[in-house]
Amino acid sequence: MGGSVTSIVLAGGGTAGHVNPLLAVADAITRIEPNAQIGVIGTLSGLEKDLVPQAGYELEAIEKVPFPRRPNAQALQFPAKWMRENRKVKEILQRRGAQVVAGFGGYASAPVYSAAHKLHIPIAVHEQNARAGMANKLASRWADFIGTAFDDTGLRTRGAGRMERVGLPLRPAIAQLCSELTKSRVDARKRAATALGLDPMRPIVVVTGGSLGALSLNRAVSQAAPYVLAQAQVIHLTGRGKIEEVRRTVSESIGESALNDLAPEHAMQGDYHVAEYLERIDLAFACADLVICRSGAGTVCELSALGVPAVYVPLPIGNGEQRFNAQPVVEAGGGMMVDDASFDADWVRTQLPSLLSDTRTLHNMSAQAWKYGIRDAADVMAQRILELV
Repeated sequence: MGGSVTSIVLAGGGTAGHVNPLLAVADAITRIEPNAQIGVIGTLSGLEKDLVPQAGYELEAIEKVPFPRRPNAQALQFPAKWMRENRKVKEILQRRGAQVVAGFGGYASAPVYSAAHKLHIPIAVHEQNARAGMANKLASRWADFIGTAFDDTGLRTRGAGRMERVGLPLRPAIAQLCSELTKSRVDARKRAATALGLDPMRPIVVVTGGSLGALSLNRAVSQAAPYVLAQAQVIHLTGRGKIEEVRRTVSESIGESALNDLAPEHAMQGDYHVAEYLERIDLAFACADLVICRSGAGTVCELSALGVPAVYVPLPIGNGEQRFNAQPVVEAGGGMMVDDASFDADWVRTQLPSLLSDTRTLHNMSAQAWKYGIRDAADVMAQRILELV
């Protein structure tokens, strides 16, 4: 490793999608190379401000420097801010004696890539999305290694740099669940369902639009509640501020007695379990026969790694990035994709009951999702980083 102490600097942040993989790789590096000194460069405006110190790593803060997308005041200020943060990053890298830099995208990564290149420090990149962001596109021209969660990200290495689909480094709870599923999917399902107050012997559908929820998913499923409940129990995570509309719709369509929460002491008191948010989402995934969800990169990679079939309803914004995330596992047979405009109560009434009753299809989808998924991404990415030292 080039010496008794290995110094590695990781960069990235903003959203949990950037921070969680970074922390998973940091933990993996520590397992492989216990003497490694790991520092993290991020901003004070992203989730890394809290998550990095909580995980036991030192956060070196820099200012957020977004790339200008149009000629305006921000564009005029960009060159000076960019140079200032590059100088700050250069000082951090030199002070820490960084032997390799690994970036995970987000605002904090770009100046770190630039400074590392100027200092001739090896660069590793992890890209979690099916279509790469601007910071990682910048880094690809200098990167010695690029690890991706998906094929065909649009990134290209230059010179001796190489690229590999390593998968998405998983959060500890999801990684632990993968281990449990490898031992016994039945036992893991039973423990999770019981903890949430559901019957592990009956089918379970999980509906989630993430922490903020998804109105179109909420309305489509809740309006078709009688048809879904005829086949399965439901865990419906509505997103913050959206629970009352779902509860009202379900109550009007099938009766208030169908409603329940996720408290185990309320088991058997209603099969439509509603909550705004579930911190232990791994429990819901562990007992799900089918998940209805958006197709953010993290969601797709986690469900694939767990072998959970899903109906992916991509968020209809931008350049269709979420569609690109779901497409590979859908093509592999591990899920299905429905346009947001087509996913309504009629679709749920006419399509979901037959899918839920087709246990052979669900089993095959689960097997294909598991086959497509990658469960050792953190260890592989960590090893590739250490190889650059």
